[in-house]
Amino acid sequence: MKAKHINKNITTKSLSVINKLKDQNIIRDDLLVMFNQLTLEEVIAIKFELASKHVNYRLYGFDIWRSSNAIIKEAILKFAISATKSKKDAARFLGLTYHEFLRVSKKYKAHDYFTGDI
Repeated sequence: MKAKHINKNITTKSLSVINKLKDQNIIRDDLLVMFNQLTLEEVIAIKFELASKHVNYRLYGFDIWRSSNAIIKEAILKFAISATKSKKDAARFLGLTYHEFLRVSKKYKAHDYFTGDI
């Protein structure tokens, strides 16, 4: 069985969270217009409210406060990849070295998210 080869020099210019979600018919332009009127804090609060509604607003076993750093970092990583043209640009955008970026990208499975491998 051949090992899957990942091109480490691939650009990120065609990667976009918005385009990925549009391609999956999860979001439409009218939703994006509404989202744009909300603050980031409101969007996060709404997502947590929706995610917890079916369990009576209790997420026992999920430490929201301590997990928030990882959640935010993953979101920022996806944004950086969407907003830049290459992995090196994304690394600079985030204030990371290229090798730090590759490590963080692997940790959060950013390539898999955009390619649909997860």
